[in-house]
Amino acid sequence: MAEQLTGLAGDRALLGRTSTAERVSDILRSRIADGYFPPGTRLSEDGIGGALGVSRNTLREAFRLLTHERLLVHELNRGVFVRVLTVEDVEDIYRARTLVECAVVRGLGEPPYPLDGLAAAVAEGETAAAATDWKALGTANIHFHRELVALAGSERTDELMRSVFAELRLAFHVVDDPRRLHEPYLARNHQILQALRTGDRLAAEELLETYLIDSLERVVEVYRRRVGEESTGLC
Repeated sequence: MAEQLTGLAGDRALLGRTSTAERVSDILRSRIADGYFPPGTRLSEDGIGGALGVSRNTLREAFRLLTHERLLVHELNRGVFVRVLTVEDVEDIYRARTLVECAVVRGLGEPPYPLDGLAAAVAEGETAAAATDWKALGTANIHFHRELVALAGSERTDELMRSVFAELRLAFHVVDDPRRLHEPYLARNHQILQALRTGDRLAAEELLETYLIDSLERVVEVYRRRVGEESTGLC
């Protein structure tokens, strides 16, 4: 926890002069999405409040907001914890992703499209893969899909999907072989980017839909195996 708090203290400047619960929740959501707080982590009010320099009341309101987004859970007499997802949660996350992401691609206007963000996410993934940093590659993949959603030009859709992608990171934490999960999708990200560069929305949507189906199957397989191992005492 000390390492996470050190990194969190660096986010203190992001609060500026508007140290509101919404800003605090934005920071914590981003940290969860980037994997700093794994599922099951107990969030210390004193530690996080001190790192960010915010009051206990402000922090509790931020916790409440993130609990409403299903990223945190409050356990009576124990505190606030990063949520541990179920298989049903994972399936619902991918259902939401398919509905939104495919609709964004389908609804794009005439090319060319503003693809700098997507290209940067692909480059980020290539750098992570070259460094064999598979956790960073998972983060880059999430950034790719976040930039894909941003093509809609809708702040409300961006806000909706921020919490979905943060939940997705929670799902990735149960994967015992992150390379096997994330590496194949780097090439797929590049294929989607290339299809959009040529203005072929139909091909991009087909690639994306297959991508999400395959990713869901792989993550659910890991979840079900993990549940089976826990039930037999192998974990």
